[in-house]
Amino acid sequence: MINIKKTKSILFLGYDSTQTILLKKLRESNFNVKQTSKKINELGGYDLIISFGYKHILSKDAIKTSDCEIINLHISYLPWNRGSHPNFWSFYDKTISGVTIHLLNEGIDKGDILYQKKLNFNSKKYTFFETYKILINEIELLLLSKIESILNKTYISLPQIGEGTFHSKKDLPKDFSGWHSNIYDEIKKLKKNKN
Repeated sequence: MINIKKTKSILFLGYDSTQTILLKKLRESNFNVKQTSKKINELGGYDLIISFGYKHILSKDAIKTSDCEIINLHISYLPWNRGSHPNFWSFYDKTISGVTIHLLNEGIDKGDILYQKKLNFNSKKYTFFETYKILINEIELLLLSKIESILNKTYISLPQIGEGTFHSKKDLPKDFSGWHSNIYDEIKKLKKNKN
């Protein structure tokens, strides 16, 4: 059970209740949760703001209106695979797979890290979609296990070390077969086609 002294108000930016269990679980823990996927410029009046699957970049001015922590949930082991399609790039670039909860700042996935978890996948056994679902589940579990320390600010934030990698949506190879393809076979094909 989460040990919070009074009802907390959370703004949840991004995924709705059909895309994540977090909204239901947070509400079951008596949080007052407002969810939106729309572009928003005013962030005041909340105890915590969570960005997860949010398609908009918060402006510097919007961030300044917040009087609480803004955290982002990202399905990569930062600083690797910032930006779009992190699950794909962890296999293509042979970088660490994992999940990260970090403070949101003006840079894309560049804020200080609160919590991370590494994951290892056998690329011969999984599709991209299957590993994506596992990553989503892992980051949801990580947030739920750490929400109390985030709200009580008992965490230790650490700056990201090194440059890492970044990819935009347009970087995804045009001949990519899709998310239900076997990871090992697909990466092998894409690398062969690149040469």
